[in-house]
Amino acid sequence: MKALLDTNIIIHRESNKIVNQDIGTLFKWLDKGKYTKCVHPITVEEINKNPNKATVETFNVKLDSYELLQTVAPLDDVIKAVSDKYDSTPNDKYDTLLLNELYRGRVDLLISEDKKIHTKAKALGLSDSVFTIDSFLEKVVSEHPELINYKVLSVKQEYFGNINLDDSFFDSLKEDYPGFDKWFNKKANERAYITYNAGRVLSFLYLKVEGADENYTDIVPAFRPKKRLKVGTFKVVSNGVRLGERFLKIMFDNALLNRVDEIYVTIFDKRDDQRRLIELLEDWGFVRYGMKESEIVYVRDFSPKLNAEDPKLTYPYISPNTNIFLVPIYPQYHTELLPDSYLRNESPDNYSENEPHRNAISKVYICRSVERNVKRGDILVFYRTASGPSAYHTSVITTIGVVEDKIDGIKNENDFILFCKKRSIFADDYLKEFWNFKPNYRPFIIKFLYIYSFTLGNRLNRQRLLELGIIKGTENELRGLKKISKEQFKTILKHTNTNENLIID
Repeated sequence: MKALLDTNIIIHRESNKIVNQDIGTLFKWLDKGKYTKCVHPITVEEINKNPNKATVETFNVKLDSYELLQTVAPLDDVIKAVSDKYDSTPNDKYDTLLLNELYRGRVDLLISEDKKIHTKAKALGLSDSVFTIDSFLEKVVSEHPELINYKVLSVKQEYFGNINLDDSFFDSLKEDYPGFDKWFNKKANERAYITYNAGRVLSFLYLKVEGADENYTDIVPAFRPKKRLKVGTFKVVSNGVRLGERFLKIMFDNALLNRVDEIYVTIFDKRDDQRRLIELLEDWGFVRYGMKESEIVYVRDFSPKLNAEDPKLTYPYISPNTNIFLVPIYPQYHTELLPDSYLRNESPDNYSENEPHRNAISKVYICRSVERNVKRGDILVFYRTASGPSAYHTSVITTIGVVEDKIDGIKNENDFILFCKKRSIFADDYLKEFWNFKPNYRPFIIKFLYIYSFTLGNRLNRQRLLELGIIKGTENELRGLKKISKEQFKTILKHTNTNENLIID
């Protein structure tokens, strides 16, 4: 497989000073996956124009480690039309030349952090072959699980004083924030969320609740008085297992627990990893608000509201004024897809976040239910089917989700597998089998957002669901999606002590 690399990725990789830790991770996986790392002649031309002579000299010395495309494909008329529509600068046109090589089939994929490249790729129908660093790593991890030689530990809270500040993970933060060492050491007795890989820091999140009397004179325009959750420090190294989403869930859980009105984060826009983080935040409802000196301030309104067309923008709030379904899921798949909903007889250590679908808030449920009338904003209540001799005691509801999208009318096996990758728990062979099981009745896909796990001790088993009238106990009642009423859902919430702050009625 030939992977064509965008110019900026090459520059970051070959500069004398590594400022983006994700680049090293990317190249490690390119090598593990036996990808041929290709560069376009226009990349060589661009780099040789770089005013940083050290970078130019380093690159030219290391050029032999890449495969330089010896010829350039003629510009296709379709590519020319897209270029005329989107390209406004010479750099835009250079990027289009990279896409042209992919369109002509001379390379297999393109890796770039440039948003406009991805916009043009979508217009050309090439999105499946154009990757960011994050999405490429997810592709490798999901397609080649045998390449994973580490286990990412579960996210845990750790005192600052127990964290190694000399870890290279913190180098970019020290560079961005003069006095970071001093600030970090002052926090010795406070705690942050962190993950490790082989003893090295892989991700870090520090949160602080601020009252309405907080002084925000250094933010322009100044904040109005509100209770806020401040994201003090947030950094995640790309590794293909969606740790960014996992940390967003932690942010939202803290915001809900502390009943804040708003979440905010200040962030630079200087490096690719920061731009990827900004894009992730924007996907989940953060908007650009203003500036704090040279940092951009992003804000997420956390007042209870609902956007049924894009539930991510108002996550985690849900409303019972929609369709509500009980969703059966077999024990062997349940905790793999919903690791936060493990049972008493399961160890959370067995479900450490080392695969994309475990960390993701946005997940995939593959369904062959006769009931297909599912739409965005609908509520899903997951029902873990029997795992012992008595379904009355071992079948139990564990989790609430909300429908993000329904994908039906899938045309072929390849599209089905592509839609399911990264956010489902299944390997390709199983997906092929599932697709072909009933050729006259193809499965469909429900993309959903994981919202809430009922706490241990407050989960309703089959016996209790029968007593409360949520189910009737008839044959095949829960072979597929089962619609329940708003009143039945409220009964579930009442008898599971569900966090009432989630619900907008």
